[in-house]
Amino acid sequence: MSPLIRAAALGLALTGLAGCTSKPVLNPAEQLTAGHNYSQAQVQQAILKAVAERGWTARNVGASVIQADITVRNTFFAAVDIHYSPSQFRIAYRDSRELGYKDGQIHRNYNRWVYNLDRSILRELNALNTQRILQQQGNASVSN
Repeated sequence: MSPLIRAAALGLALTGLAGCTSKPVLNPAEQLTAGHNYSQAQVQQAILKAVAERGWTARNVGASVIQADITVRNTFFAAVDIHYSPSQFRIAYRDSRELGYKDGQIHRNYNRWVYNLDRSILRELNALNTQRILQQQGNASVSN
């Protein structure tokens, strides 16, 4: 096989592998359990805590939307809008750089970062609920 054909075949193979890293953009939406009765402020605080713990930065914090972004290795940038209420939250793609966003497809690392942020927000909300249950049990045992 000539060096030119070998180089062309290698180039096609590498291009094919690079395409495999693109996945549909993940925009997770979570309905919160009705019995938990979170306040707007509690949901906001859980989101802000998860954002900080995951290395994201909250930029604009509003009554129902938090804008957050992350820069990885001073090269890769992703920005999301986190819409929230006492009964739900949703993480929506806003912007990115160096992650190959095109036609609703993006590098799989973006999806991993957003998935981990989503799980961290849920973990913070579950911790709030557990704390509330423990407080209620403590108050019930004191009054008995």
